[in-house]
Amino acid sequence: MNINKVNYFGTYIALIILITCNLIFLFRLLGNSKIEYWLGVLFLLTFIPIVFLLLNANELQRPTIYYIQLGLMLAFIVVEFLLDYLFKVNFRNTRWMVITYVTLFFAATGGMIGIASLSGKIYSVIAIILFLIMIFLAFYQRVKTGM
Repeated sequence: MNINKVNYFGTYIALIILITCNLIFLFRLLGNSKIEYWLGVLFLLTFIPIVFLLLNANELQRPTIYYIQLGLMLAFIVVEFLLDYLFKVNFRNTRWMVITYVTLFFAATGGMIGIASLSGKIYSVIAIILFLIMIFLAFYQRVKTGM
């Protein structure tokens, strides 16, 4: 397996995740729940390529942090699916649940910066900028919408 191709594949998945999260927050602010929902489905589908990356990590002799980064994102996707799509739990009004959810969210999406950085400095910079925009949008939309 070509490590450069896998690195770029991981980078594209990381950037898709960060862009999708930004768009989810933006469409939530705009009050367009239908587009927000389908962007969420796209986000959930990133589970598949992340599993692919994880399954090939050993062959490419990835460091432990790589497994942690991908594992956190998989864990968040599962939590997101269970809470918002399967059981439709109204957890955003319970402080301890929100704090736990947001902590996992930022740990998982922050780990995507590390995945993107494997393809070079420019991708690190792009991922960091997208992450910082996402932080702003996440908190701004929380204040504006309560979600």
